[in-house]
Amino acid sequence: MWLDTAFTRRIGVRHPIVQGPFGGGLSSPELTATVSNLGGLGSFGAQGKTAEQILEATREIRRLTSAPFALNLWVSTADEADPIATARARYPEAVASLAELFGELGLELPTFAPRPWPRFEEQIDAVLEARPAVFSFVFGIPPAAVLEACRDRGIVTVGAATTVPEAVALESAGVDVVVASGFEAGGHRPSFLDTAEHSLAGTLSLVPQVVDAVRVPVVAAGGIADGRGIAAVLTLGAHAAQLGTAFLACEESNALPAHRAALFAARGPATILTRAFSGRLGRGLRNTLSDRLEPAPAALLPYPLQSQLVSALKEEALRQGRLDLVAMWGGQSAPMLRHRRATELFEDLVRGTEAAFARRPGMGRRPSG
Repeated sequence: MWLDTAFTRRIGVRHPIVQGPFGGGLSSPELTATVSNLGGLGSFGAQGKTAEQILEATREIRRLTSAPFALNLWVSTADEADPIATARARYPEAVASLAELFGELGLELPTFAPRPWPRFEEQIDAVLEARPAVFSFVFGIPPAAVLEACRDRGIVTVGAATTVPEAVALESAGVDVVVASGFEAGGHRPSFLDTAEHSLAGTLSLVPQVVDAVRVPVVAAGGIADGRGIAAVLTLGAHAAQLGTAFLACEESNALPAHRAALFAARGPATILTRAFSGRLGRGLRNTLSDRLEPAPAALLPYPLQSQLVSALKEEALRQGRLDLVAMWGGQSAPMLRHRRATELFEDLVRGTEAAFARRPGMGRRPSG
């Protein structure tokens, strides 16, 4: 039946349901543990975390669950050899593009003061020390020595692909599981062999192509928000489904209440693919901030400097109730959200998947390999 897949057997979970990891401080040990305790794979996004913060989060997750969970990192944490030099040159134009919005909030224009950002090489030792059941990653492939160290420790490796060539590259490198991420997904597009703009296949097109191209288990991601979506991608050959926005909107996530409320309020074409929020292409809720910055791509700073510049507006914008000036990530299926608690969401996902297969006799008996 649909519960018995190569993914559930490989990871040791009851349900082929993955809670997508959130970077930028949006992940929480509580949400990760809740999903794992319910029989799915909870994930904690450690992007931007120091080594000690990663270990601290892992200790908290283990206090809350003994079930398998994933720690997630970004392999590539910069898009240029010297992003600070590029940002310094563009900074006057970048600040000018936001000057009116800073003025509306009564804020002085910020000076160029880039903050240090943890690099993959500084974080991976903490992940290896933590020894989660699963190490997932985006934006590339870790060095062979890292993958070997994971194998030595019994850590299952899961890499994200936005194209078939990326999926093949991950398998060739020895990665255990591939996430096929369609462009409907909220958050950043984790492309690494071509530009994100040239790697925008939809989930229903990407998943069967990746399933046909690799032999390792495939997890489908992007635009999945209920049991119908899970049943659909399992029928296409995926071995599990990953949901991000639906879990991000739950009270257990570390998203701001205003962010969660905005996701539930999303209607129609509410999201946009933009580099305005961080400097890397990602899907978020369209607002005044994205509309102001989108027409001037030359004024955007490289990642992560654009994210740091935009965040200078955040605290005061929230204080004044100007949510239209706060970057908020979200996927295309946000208008389908119904549940505000992770347990209620997860239980509905299971019921909905079972119901979807029941309406289509035989669909639940998918290949288990």
